[in-house]
Amino acid sequence: MKHRITLIPGDGIGPEVTGAVVKILDSGGLDVEWESFPAGVLAMEAYGSPLPEELLESVRQNKVALKGPVTTPVGGGFTSVNVGLRKALDLFANLRPVWNIPSVPSRYDGVDLVIVRENTEDLYAGLEHEVVPGVVESLKIITEHASTRIARFAFEHARKNGRKRITAVHKANIMKMSDGLFIKCVKKVCAEYPDITCDERIVDAACMHLVMNPTQFDVLLLPNLYGDIVSDLCAGLVGGLGVVPAANLGVEIGVFEAVHGSAPDIAGKSIANPMALLLSALLMLRHIGEGTMADRIMKALNDVLSEGKVRTRDLGGKASTIEFTEAICRKIEGRT
Repeated sequence: MKHRITLIPGDGIGPEVTGAVVKILDSGGLDVEWESFPAGVLAMEAYGSPLPEELLESVRQNKVALKGPVTTPVGGGFTSVNVGLRKALDLFANLRPVWNIPSVPSRYDGVDLVIVRENTEDLYAGLEHEVVPGVVESLKIITEHASTRIARFAFEHARKNGRKRITAVHKANIMKMSDGLFIKCVKKVCAEYPDITCDERIVDAACMHLVMNPTQFDVLLLPNLYGDIVSDLCAGLVGGLGVVPAANLGVEIGVFEAVHGSAPDIAGKSIANPMALLLSALLMLRHIGEGTMADRIMKALNDVLSEGKVRTRDLGGKASTIEFTEAICRKIEGRT
């Protein structure tokens, strides 16, 4: 089956890791027509906007996109492209599976988590203003609609993938109305899924228990801001942001991305690891019905890592981005 997919190479190391993943998918036999658009700084230069309408329309038409890392200016400049994409396309669910990949050093064994994060509201939506000079107010918006929708997504994902327990993470002991509403909605949805156990943890306690024993958790369900923080914490349990995938999902649209930054300090040096974006691309393949291809590419990646001969610097090796990519392609094509 031929697919049309929007490609957002990003900036910094984005074009390098995106190019590597496109090459690996080609070796895997993906029949695809890519529609490529810049975002962020490069889009500002070409379109006068960090998130061009042409890009958004392409994703709306194609229903799926693969996105490299895009720089978000700190303390000024344009707003986050990631947040803008989620808002514009109503990508309400952020899905981040976290598991131990064979031969990748990590602090824990046996980690197998799924983080489900509400993606459209809460403090992370960036609704803030200056009340008077020296006083800034940020608005934490939690709605019954968004909380119920993300809860149902989490329970449906758990049921479809054989997961048995969902832990809702909150701070309702302090934010009794906002986080209280989130927990109330989760409990209401939980009653519709008697085959899945549901419990809850206060966010600070959840973080402590994650670093003490992450294997006690199965699916974590969180509002937007806590989800952003806890998902990065969980990535650290298995080797860091360079070895975990992410998907932003709506009712019809999916945008699959690397969760790490654009690392402009190493851009153009061919030392970046494309693994996070590759794993995200494998989520994308399953999303578009190419699960068999995803399994074949995953096996090739595991084989390369297990042999230990070709690794990028972050994994303790000396291979360039190109060498690591070529090694995976050779495995897929049966040339080694």
